[in-house]
Amino acid sequence: MTWLLTGGAGYIGSHIVLAFRAAGKEVVVLDDLSTGYREFVPDDVPFVEGSVTDPQAVARALDDHGVTGIVHLAGWKYAGVSVERPLHFYRQNVTGMQVLLEAVVERGLDRFVFSSSSSVYGTPAVEVVPEDAEVGRPESPYGESKLISEWLLRDVAAVHPELRHTSLRYFNVVGSGAPHLADHSPYNLFPRVLKALTSGERPQVFGTDYPTRDGTCIRDYVHVADLADAHVVAAGRLDDGLPCQTAYNVGRGEGVTVLEILDAMRASTGIDFEPDLQPRRPGDPSRIIGSAERIAQDFGWTAERGLHEMVKSAWTAWQHQVATHGGPPRS
Repeated sequence: MTWLLTGGAGYIGSHIVLAFRAAGKEVVVLDDLSTGYREFVPDDVPFVEGSVTDPQAVARALDDHGVTGIVHLAGWKYAGVSVERPLHFYRQNVTGMQVLLEAVVERGLDRFVFSSSSSVYGTPAVEVVPEDAEVGRPESPYGESKLISEWLLRDVAAVHPELRHTSLRYFNVVGSGAPHLADHSPYNLFPRVLKALTSGERPQVFGTDYPTRDGTCIRDYVHVADLADAHVVAAGRLDDGLPCQTAYNVGRGEGVTVLEILDAMRASTGIDFEPDLQPRRPGDPSRIIGSAERIAQDFGWTAERGLHEMVKSAWTAWQHQVATHGGPPRS
């Protein structure tokens, strides 16, 4: 049995590659390297360079490697950017899902794990949001594209019941499971702070007037290695014919503010600094914390790594990349 990991050369995808291989699962990676890095994929892992929006690239990845299941991570994130570029996000995320599902149906594949997002909830009306909370009011085109993709998967499976599937709704993914796999996104909090600190600049904080305990956004942070393990469990259940519900939150079930993250950064890096306080960015909800009860009950999965390990591992990986590349590696 072989799993296709779309977007497997990205920060999250590369960790899932390592986790699948550690679990003895064969994988092949499809990635167009628009945001991923070729060197993040081990040399002995089959790699197809191409986009999920390209039917021919998808066909090559599926047919040349005997794929039996798919973990679909490829797509664009960054809620704030999606407000400025909605058409790009809909093409990459929604059209990409459509093309992939067309190939899945044509081949009769029956296992599918979708990389979704807590953005589908928008700003929840409850302190800790469960999977059955109301969706349909995302704050950004990015969140909308993830929700539409979930609906596409659901609707296709309704007419092709052999397609067993689940969507994993990520909360804020941080940290590193290996020194050579650092998050380099220019939009994510951890790499933005670490880049500023290594450049002698003040880290920016967007929004200090949210209705939270210190005025900054609250997020549910989860270590990327814990997230990768959740994918292994989901794929294993589908391989074994065990049931999965349509959606699972993947987080710790507790929230941390941006300023609390910066306090942890000071402690782990030993660098003292004062943040550069900026206005809010469009598309950023004030608070998102996810209930982790469903995934714990069904999968027996819980996030094991705390905030200290998240920050420490991210700092170690960032230093490694600066030392070896002078910055992010080239694709």
